[in-house]
Amino acid sequence: MNDRRERRPARPERIKATHVFAGNPIDRGEVERRDEEWLTAQANSPASRMLPMWQLNVPVSAGQTLSWFNVDQLRQLQVDSEPIFLGILDGLPHFVVDVSAADRGAVESDGLTFEDARTTAEYLSGPESGIVAQARAQLSWHGRHGFCAVCGHPTRIARGGQVRRCPQKGDGGCGTEHYPRTDPVVITVVHDGDRCLLGQSRGRLVAMRRYSALAGFMDQGESIEEAVSREVMEEAGIQVGAVRYHSSQPWPFPSSLMIGCHADAATTDIQKDDEEMADVQWFPRQEVLLALQEKSEILAIPGPTAIAHHLIRAWATGEAPQP
Repeated sequence: MNDRRERRPARPERIKATHVFAGNPIDRGEVERRDEEWLTAQANSPASRMLPMWQLNVPVSAGQTLSWFNVDQLRQLQVDSEPIFLGILDGLPHFVVDVSAADRGAVESDGLTFEDARTTAEYLSGPESGIVAQARAQLSWHGRHGFCAVCGHPTRIARGGQVRRCPQKGDGGCGTEHYPRTDPVVITVVHDGDRCLLGQSRGRLVAMRRYSALAGFMDQGESIEEAVSREVMEEAGIQVGAVRYHSSQPWPFPSSLMIGCHADAATTDIQKDDEEMADVQWFPRQEVLLALQEKSEILAIPGPTAIAHHLIRAWATGEAPQP
């Protein structure tokens, strides 16, 4: 085990991140996770870096970067949360720790404040936003899965937080292993040439005139193309033809993966789902270009932190994947 760690190869050049919450630079430490003694030692090492999160809010400094603690600073908070291993960066183990049991005012000092992850996405660097995505999604999952879904017995953290294990049957449990989940969501800009289809969903605080790409969770046993076709038909009554992948974005609220696509419209007559959608409309390219410049009087679109913005921009500027 130790030899394998010492012979760790240099990481290949990372894929360029297109979106906020992508581009995490941390090596998630597959080899290290197998060694429980090593994990325990690093969780107590003064060299390790700890990211304290308070009710899933992100610690940021006055300089608008992530604020990391060492073990001594963490111990001063007197919280008993088990650190979750994120991985290794610059040769140092990195962990995230839930400090919600501590008084928020006692933690927020020397310029540190806790901010909502969506807010921090507007100013954190791409790599730091990627770290936030991993940290927030993992803490959220552990906070909601403390008990076995099979037998109800309390579970314990293993592999540094990559799994929760129910005790074996002899210890009162059933031995089931539970892994963090990622929920895939298809989000699609449908177009029929010089128009694109955008909608407003019900049940959300949508600003007046703000429209976005159509989106929905994938069902079990469903391909990306099938999910796009189904969601567009359900929400707008539009049949689609060819579906093309654009890019993806981790969305840790709580643990989604947005799969961005473009699709050709096979029909154009809108028949929206009145229970789910407040409105669905076709918008001409020129109006969308004005909206991207925040100059449209009838249309506003999501900001650059959302994958929808980049899907819409790619179509409007002619940069979308072609057949």
